[in-house]
Amino acid sequence: MDNVTPLGADVYEIDTRMAGYSGITAGYLILGDRPCLVETGTSTSAPIVRDALTSLGVGPDDLATVVVTHIHLDHAGGVGDISRFYPSAEIVVHEKGARHLADPSRLMASAKMVWGDKLDVLFGTLAPTDAARIRALGDTGSIDLGNGRTLSSHYSPGHAKHHVGLLDSLSGDLYVGDAAGVYLPETGDLRPATPPPDFDLGVALDSIALFEALGPQRLLFSHYGPVSNVTETLERSAEELRIWVDLTRQARSEGLDLDHAVAMVRERTHERYAALRGDEATAEQFELLSGAPSNVAGIIHWLDRTSG
Repeated sequence: MDNVTPLGADVYEIDTRMAGYSGITAGYLILGDRPCLVETGTSTSAPIVRDALTSLGVGPDDLATVVVTHIHLDHAGGVGDISRFYPSAEIVVHEKGARHLADPSRLMASAKMVWGDKLDVLFGTLAPTDAARIRALGDTGSIDLGNGRTLSSHYSPGHAKHHVGLLDSLSGDLYVGDAAGVYLPETGDLRPATPPPDFDLGVALDSIALFEALGPQRLLFSHYGPVSNVTETLERSAEELRIWVDLTRQARSEGLDLDHAVAMVRERTHERYAALRGDEATAEQFELLSGAPSNVAGIIHWLDRTSG
């Protein structure tokens, strides 16, 4: 299939074709003794992901585990659908996200407030998952991939309080979710993902430092794809966070409202990203993945919370 890319070590990148786009959100299949899907993509992507797994020889009873780095709808919106397609799979998520997969009503209501009419087009509806099939992770945990291979989870909030990074013991791949930001393979751009309500700069920087300390061989971004230049990429990730926070803090201290703060940060960061100087489609893709309004709103929310 043209949306499946082998990455070595029995790992396959699956383009989930979020909202019909290519290169927006990736899921990953680890095709070991106990096949494991990392990230489901959105609800509307679930049939696309199922077709990809079928093409790789994974039938309805073959998938052992589904694990999500966090419960935002671009990563976990398809969990309910995928759990129905694969009735033997255990669903693994951090304990702070588990109840929202069992009962998505609050999560969907808040997403509706943020996205409005775009919700159905971008994400669809997160269907509930049988609570008995959900395994909730604490600060660390381990997923059995078979033959002694494991996927260890490492609590990494900052982007979201229910976020984990996942390290493959065999390949050294670290699934970074959104905790290291958004990477655009076409241009090599890296941009932070700092949405409300959970963003916290100190916690986010600690998560990046934790990723560095784990000594991964490769970073697998949910947005989007593999990056082998680990140290430099994580350093850039931390630098981006600091720059966006500094600029947003400045805009806030000048009394700018959200729209004007977004405009200022956009203007001051524009030159950092080749994607924004390229064709319109790539720029639109980048903005959808890591929108300046969402990033600035998340930082302002944190500044309001921490500065009284």
